[in-house]
Amino acid sequence: MWQLHQYPLCPFSRKVRLLLGEKGVPYSLVRENPWEQRDEFLQMNPAGRTPVMRDSERNITLADSVAISEYIDETVSTNPMISGTAQYRAEIRRLVSWFDEQFYGDVTQPLLHERMKKRLIDRQPPESKVLREAMKLANGHLDYIDYLIDHRAWLAGSTMTMADLAAAAQISVADYLGGIDWNGHEQTKAWYAMFKSRPSFRPLLSERMEVITPPKHYEQVDF
Repeated sequence: MWQLHQYPLCPFSRKVRLLLGEKGVPYSLVRENPWEQRDEFLQMNPAGRTPVMRDSERNITLADSVAISEYIDETVSTNPMISGTAQYRAEIRRLVSWFDEQFYGDVTQPLLHERMKKRLIDRQPPESKVLREAMKLANGHLDYIDYLIDHRAWLAGSTMTMADLAAAAQISVADYLGGIDWNGHEQTKAWYAMFKSRPSFRPLLSERMEVITPPKHYEQVDF
């Protein structure tokens, strides 16, 4: 069985977990705090980042959420998440990159730094200016998702794809950290509520990061 090395608020690990859930791939969780930079973890991934997937029986170690996701999608035929024409696959990968890089850099990473890392590791208070800017940028990203949903059944097109998983993973962490204002984003809210009701997503909503409590609406499907 696969072991997934991760911590509860790692958005990239959440993306992989959603994929594994949608494809029905069994796995177990191994808690890994990448900021500790353990030697054993660095041997599996010299970059020192989660997620890492390990199958000790087959002696397979996979690192980086994009590499892991594409490996799983290519080797497990159930519910393909990167498929269709070359143009469609390119759009899926564009949006995955958008959420993994742009949304993460603008929204998730600042929230994680200010509301998780500073509290758990640095023992410092968050900077309200940084939080306000992250929430402002989150609003712009939700405007873009609203636009996509207005024109498509799913974010990339007619089917659920890796783009939806990447977006839901980032949004879920930002929402946990209180960085999402849902007012005025009914399209994105309805799309995300649908995701929250899926069996692949429910385990994420029940998990908690120590000493950090999410908003009351976080676990509610109808919010």
